[in-house]
Amino acid sequence: MLKGRHLIEPGDFSLEELDRLFFLAGKIEDDGRYLRESCRGKLLATLFFEPSTRTRLSFEAAMLRLGGSCLGFAEPGSSSAAKGESLSDTIRTVSCYADAIVMRNPKEGAALLASRVSLVPVINAGDGGHHHPTQTLTDLLTIRRRRGELGNLTIGFCGDLKFGRTVHSLAKALSRYSGIREVFISPPELTVPGYITKGVLEKEKIPYSEAEKLEDVIKDLDVLYMTRVQKERFFNEEDYIRLKDFYVLTKDKMKNAKKDMIILHPLPRVNEIAVELDDDPRAVYFKQAQYGMYVRMALLASILGAVPC
Repeated sequence: MLKGRHLIEPGDFSLEELDRLFFLAGKIEDDGRYLRESCRGKLLATLFFEPSTRTRLSFEAAMLRLGGSCLGFAEPGSSSAAKGESLSDTIRTVSCYADAIVMRNPKEGAALLASRVSLVPVINAGDGGHHHPTQTLTDLLTIRRRRGELGNLTIGFCGDLKFGRTVHSLAKALSRYSGIREVFISPPELTVPGYITKGVLEKEKIPYSEAEKLEDVIKDLDVLYMTRVQKERFFNEEDYIRLKDFYVLTKDKMKNAKKDMIILHPLPRVNEIAVELDDDPRAVYFKQAQYGMYVRMALLASILGAVPC
């Protein structure tokens, strides 16, 4: 049962619980009336201490479609954090008002701290460069719906793999499935951290490789996960300018890709995927955003007790 549970990182739920969420999300996609009004009378607090468009609006759309209501803030300047209030006090207070809390915070570990003091379930919507579990649920659902399974696949991660919390979360989550191989494509300055390669993949005996050129490995991939170089994670603007255009996916580069490979991106896109690819049937990043709403509907309905899960 997921009722009353926190979601801080993808490993908090078993594979069976994830399968149930994906089943519910699939039913929501197939039947627009499924779970409508199931959370009427429930209130979701969205606390975003860091900018967001898709994640925040996706959660709010999910809650409204379930018949519930939302309150919260989209940036910390409009909260008492601007007055110096501690995160713990904010969470203790808000959990007196809401039935669940969704929080994004630039500090790693903030969501875990929130879960320890909250009176209601806390969902991590991103904590620094650490975890982004509902984006991971979105990614897994997209792969499952488009490829038919979550095992026996070669997944390529391209771009900012050092700071990309979506990459870290998904790479770790995929390690729980059989037949997975992971390929990390990045410049030397943005390679995936050792806590993922050594602490997760090597520990779980998941085969992986690293490359600097996308052209060298794209032919082997079943899924290509593109990411932007995140300006907000850099302390030195010169480093950002030097690396921001390191990878740009174009039609020419896609000529060597498999006909059934799918392109994912957590968005927002800057220029790392050429607009000319948006009409390619393998480009599913906007459908991926829609899947995000479906899986968040399934998640909210489950933790709020609207469905048995």
